[in-house]
Amino acid sequence: MIGKEVAIASAAGTMDAYVAHPDGAGPFPLVLMFMDVWGLREELFRLARRVAAEGYYCVVPNLFYRNGKVRYEERNADGRMVSFDKIAPALQDKLRDLSGTVTRARAREDIAAILDFCRGEPVDPGPAGSVGFCLGGRVIFFAGQEFPERFRANASLHGTRLITEAPDSPHRLIGRMRGELYCGYGASDSLCGPDVAAEIARVSKANPDLRYRGQIHPGADHGYALPDRDIHDAAATAADWDAIFAMFGRVLKRQH
Repeated sequence: MIGKEVAIASAAGTMDAYVAHPDGAGPFPLVLMFMDVWGLREELFRLARRVAAEGYYCVVPNLFYRNGKVRYEERNADGRMVSFDKIAPALQDKLRDLSGTVTRARAREDIAAILDFCRGEPVDPGPAGSVGFCLGGRVIFFAGQEFPERFRANASLHGTRLITEAPDSPHRLIGRMRGELYCGYGASDSLCGPDVAAEIARVSKANPDLRYRGQIHPGADHGYALPDRDIHDAAATAADWDAIFAMFGRVLKRQH
């Protein structure tokens, strides 16, 4: 297993990122892992290594690199990362503002830079996948919609702002997507609950080129899929990863 920090050149500067992939020459199918609003940290790097252990080249980019190496780890007395609604209002506002800087246009620019970087790495040029949490759960839609011929297996876990009034809202452009889409939702998630799940399912059903599966987890709250979080739901998360790895296996791994 190889895990390393890398610097990726983009039109906006240098994007810091973490990469994990198996030992050997490869090439390995590409999976992008998009962070939540808290920024890059070891919690995500462990998940990247888990993905790499399944035979993939996993990149975790800093979506906030235009603002520097942003990282927040607010923890409780038990050492668990606390949920967004438990932090100070001023920090909530700051994180919302940072989240808003990750627009479709910026994501497209950054993903293009990552793909350029990967041409010099042991990455298979075939179908790629993505998985994202919270903010990143929105960005996987950008990947699948802006690069539909490349990103064919995309997974959103407790994504945010999936349905907005904007003309380029993720749910409005699902018709562009190809391959497979998996979404995990918490039944108690006020930001991405059953109402959002129903609309994503409805729109996805209208796309004949997309195989969609959504799973609503009873009792799960926003952020349930992150292992260091105070409201982590291990059973829901295990079900998500079973579905995600099955999807990656169907779509990304070449059959011999």
